[in-house]
Amino acid sequence: MKKISLYAVFLIIVLAGCKSKTIEEEEPKQPNIVYILADDLGYGDVNVYNSEGKISTPNIDRMAKNGMLFTDAHTSSAVCTPTRYGILTGRYNWRSELKKHVLNGYSKSLIKQDRTTIADMLKQQGYSTAFIGKWHLGWDWQLKSPDSLVANGLNVDFNKPIKNGPTTHGFDYSFGFCASLDMPPYVYVENDMPTMVPTEYTGSKGMKFWRKGLTADDFSHIKVLQDITDKAVSFISEKAKDDKPFFLYLPLPAPHTPILPTENFLGKSKTNTYGDFVMQVDDVVRQVLKQQGISENTLIVFTSDNGCSPKADFETLATFGHDPSHPLRGFKADIYEGGHRVPFIVEWPAKGLKNESSDKTICTTDFLQPVQILQDIA
Repeated sequence: MKKISLYAVFLIIVLAGCKSKTIEEEEPKQPNIVYILADDLGYGDVNVYNSEGKISTPNIDRMAKNGMLFTDAHTSSAVCTPTRYGILTGRYNWRSELKKHVLNGYSKSLIKQDRTTIADMLKQQGYSTAFIGKWHLGWDWQLKSPDSLVANGLNVDFNKPIKNGPTTHGFDYSFGFCASLDMPPYVYVENDMPTMVPTEYTGSKGMKFWRKGLTADDFSHIKVLQDITDKAVSFISEKAKDDKPFFLYLPLPAPHTPILPTENFLGKSKTNTYGDFVMQVDDVVRQVLKQQGISENTLIVFTSDNGCSPKADFETLATFGHDPSHPLRGFKADIYEGGHRVPFIVEWPAKGLKNESSDKTICTTDFLQPVQILQDIA
């Protein structure tokens, strides 16, 4: 009953109009919804949360000026798979089979087939739904030999569609990869089908780290962030022409390792490559928000799945005067707030809010709560 109640609240808040309408007035249109989830972005990495920060984030800051900033937002976990489970299902992650750590690129689906997701609910309400980016909730690869292990990917049949992935859980369209960008296999999957069969093994070390594993020819780690941004922009542009509202779940692979800013961002932050990568994430926000399909009646959420990873090189960043967790203690995987307190910004132009903030405690397991607050204020 609790799960049903959660989704009932979701639908009441987001899909119902704020004010009653007369017979002559047009019924309120359901808002488009875009949920942008950064990967390992720290609370202090965004200027609007950290005036002492040295990394420029003008586009995320602009969202805050045009909407509402939440200063006490938390994820349900300090690592990514559990947080993602909570975002999509509205359930605390410890209710799943995963009691610690995260999944890998060959893990089976963590979300049960009959588990209702937010995408399921929105689809039932007439939404076009899309997942584009990093899934990291497991899906079931087809195996050449069902009785063999899948650890190194050699037993996976990449010529066959996956099962129990995003399209099983309410998404009309899906494009992305299974786990973190440093976990093999490095293969794009579009609408359940791998786009290419991986034939090469790649790997890297240092801040550019990714585990050695099977890699498809159309999968270039340094291009992935822009690849999924391009897909997201195309989806928005296409769906903006339809009468149906759309929901885009856009979980980014950055600034998680491998820390690989493209050439036009190298050196731009005047800190280290992590700072450059954060600026590239900020530019993703710019590209998404400038699309014609982002109308006045589009609810946009920007947040992170947990705190900043030590892979960002806190020691070097400190020499530039930047602390990704400022003013909090700890970082990714910590029980301290730096591990789970995150930036959370909501923009909804139709509600007319500008430069508002809230110190209410919210959690990513229910991303409707800030919408409720917006409704109350409006």
